[in-house]
Order: sequence, then structure tokens, then C-alpha cells
Amino acid sequence: MPLSTPEPREPLHTRSITYQGYKRQDGLWDIEGHLIDTKTYTINNTWRDKIAIGEPLHEMLIRVTIDDNFLIKDIEAKTENSPFEMCPNITPNYKSLIGIVMGAGWRQSIRQKVGGVAGCTHITELLFPLATVAIQTIGPFKGKEKKNKISTHHKTNSERPFVLNTCHAWSTDSIVVKEHEPDFYTGDDVKN
Repeated sequence: MPLSTPEPREPLHTRSITYQGYKRQDGLWDIEGHLIDTKTYTINNTWRDKIAIGEPLHEMLIRVTIDDNFLIKDIEAKTENSPFEMCPNITPNYKSLIGIVMGAGWRQSIRQKVGGVAGCTHITELLFPLATVAIQTIGPFKGKEKKNKISTHHKTNSERPFVLNTCHAWSTDSIVVKEHEPDFYTGDDVKN
């Protein structure tokens, strides 16, 4: 079902973000993000002179290489297009995320290492959803590989799926948990 019909309006800005997850031949995983901002009007720019309609004002890429435990083994950031000549200079700072686990505290770790002036707003924003993309890449594949059953989460050592209570559908009292993770279901119909 689409959104309601809006008031008459003029398009001005488009941000396109894509994420892709890859299984590598060496057993690691690559999770990539790509951000492009474009405008529907020409922008005068000191460094690039003019940024034409539809030409990227911002274009940033990130690749995070992780292991099965979501531990960052390598990271590469790149700025293809930016409004300022100095923007690409910050990309080496993203190597400071090597050794961090994509899991609890992920956003906080990002902010501590590459937040504010230690990073690029756009590249840093690309990082936040990468953990979810990693889960969506690895979880179902590993589940299919092991049991030919789709798994929607990565379990911790306690075997409690960390996806529990992260959204409405994964509430421990929901029908989704009752069906997919019955050991953790807490709905009203559970016998005490």
C-alpha cells in the first residue's frame, strides 16, 4: 500500500543508498554500502565549480569485512564525490573500527571511533545499518547451509536470539516468536 497522495510539490533532493552482502571464498564476509546524493538543480561549488543536475554531490562507499562472529577484520572507505576537496582525507580513520564486533553497542562504538570530526557524516551514517545487513546476509545463509532452514538471527553463546524484543514482530509474546523461536515465547497462552 503506497503512501497517501501528497500536496503538490517539487522534487529537490535524492539520496540513494544500497547495501550488499557477500560470502567470500576465504570464509569471511564483505558487507558494502554505497550512498549517492543528487539535486534537481545546479549547485555552484568552490572546489568543483558547478555540480550539474543529477551529478552526485556526495558519493561514498564502505566495505566492512567480518568473520562469522561479526568481528571486523578489515574496512575500506572511499569518497568518490564530495563538495569539499578535503573530504576524502578522512577515509583512513575508518580503519580504527577493525577489531570491533558488530553487535551490542555497535552505534556507540562507531560514534566513539569515527563520530564528529573524526569521520565523515555520510560514511558514518552508512555504517549504522551494516550490522543489520550482515545479519540478513549471514544468518539465512548459515541457517540454510546447516539445516536447510532459514534463520533470521545470529545466536549468542547463551543461544538466546539477539533479535528478540528488537521490534514489534520479534516481541517475545508475538506469533512470530511462537512460530520461529517457541522456546523463548512468553505470550499469554504459555502454560505456567
